[in-house]
Amino acid sequence: MFEIKNLNASIQDKQILKDFNLKVNPGEVHAIMGPNGSGKSTLAHVCAGREEYEISSGSVGLDGINLLDLEPEERAVRGLFLAFQYPVEIPGVASMTFLKSALSAHYKFNGKKELTIPEFMKLIKEKSNSLNISDDMIKRPLNVGFSGGEKKRNEVLQMTLLEPKICILDETDSGLDIDALRLVANGVNLLRSKERSFVVITHYQRLLDYIEPDFVHIMADGKIIETGDKNLALDLEKTGYNDYIEKDI
Repeated sequence: MFEIKNLNASIQDKQILKDFNLKVNPGEVHAIMGPNGSGKSTLAHVCAGREEYEISSGSVGLDGINLLDLEPEERAVRGLFLAFQYPVEIPGVASMTFLKSALSAHYKFNGKKELTIPEFMKLIKEKSNSLNISDDMIKRPLNVGFSGGEKKRNEVLQMTLLEPKICILDETDSGLDIDALRLVANGVNLLRSKERSFVVITHYQRLLDYIEPDFVHIMADGKIIETGDKNLALDLEKTGYNDYIEKDI
């Protein structure tokens, strides 16, 4: 289970998250929507361990362990995965090398036998084919020269390999055309299971046409102000956020 309790976080002396609470049970998909500046991306970064944020109180629990006590790489091997809004390019690091290193770290931490090169290559081919990722793309430096859709598909490939317990998607639909959005969403849906949960951060309802959430939350001023089912997202598309924000004041 993934649970955030009374989380307060700031950056450069400005408080962003204000007693934020969220409980995600295994197998659930939660969507978080909200206007710019509401704290959505800050939430994702704090969970993953970005150093520039100051945590004054609260916890981020995964299977009873407070992730805030751990380094980012420890959070990852315990089952947290963050898909970035804008995945960075890393020249000089081959995508294949990055994937092999990440998978080996997960296997080592979880007491699993590391894959041989032929076993790894077979696994990569199987997973990449399901996401329409070419061999040429995997052989290139990580994200270098990739389109927005290719970067997002590469992140879904990482998720598919690492099989995390909780996946946080930070506006993964940003900059994607409809075909790329469908490919990414299909990859995410292939990963859905009773053991794996998702927190999908998005501005737009269109992503939720392809990744159907169990719960939709409206976030404003650093906290959740409204929770509902998928129909809440449809209502937001028609009315916007103002009515909900004014009701919370």
